[in-house]
Amino acid sequence: MSLIDQAASVKGKILIIDDESEVREVLRLQLEEANYNVIEASDGEEGVTLMKSGSNLLQVGMIICDIRMPKVNGIETIEYLKRNAPSIPIVVVTGYPDSALAVSLLKKGVMDYMVKPIEKVKLLEKVAEALAAPQKFDYV
Repeated sequence: MSLIDQAASVKGKILIIDDESEVREVLRLQLEEANYNVIEASDGEEGVTLMKSGSNLLQVGMIICDIRMPKVNGIETIEYLKRNAPSIPIVVVTGYPDSALAVSLLKKGVMDYMVKPIEKVKLLEKVAEALAAPQKFDYV
């Protein structure tokens, strides 16, 4: 079964891009407990590769992305995603808070900027908010 076929709903599909396996696991477990379908990528390069798999960009309801990662960092990943799938909401999670970077990312269209560790309640609230937002799939 392909990644696209694994989820019954695009809205409930969330891509987590983070180089820390423990962070991905905690986020995945919290989201799956709330009945979301989670796809994981260990860095920006893998996240972009997953999004480009198949004949069209992988359709997900939202993306949770770290900033500091090897290979392709979060900023480069977000720029690619915003160019190629601008309607997908992106929430940044980082262990290195930087207010100037946060403002810059929000201006580039990131929905929110959260500092690790993220409380489960705040995570689920942000995910529900992101997935409730209207989303078009008119990818470039």
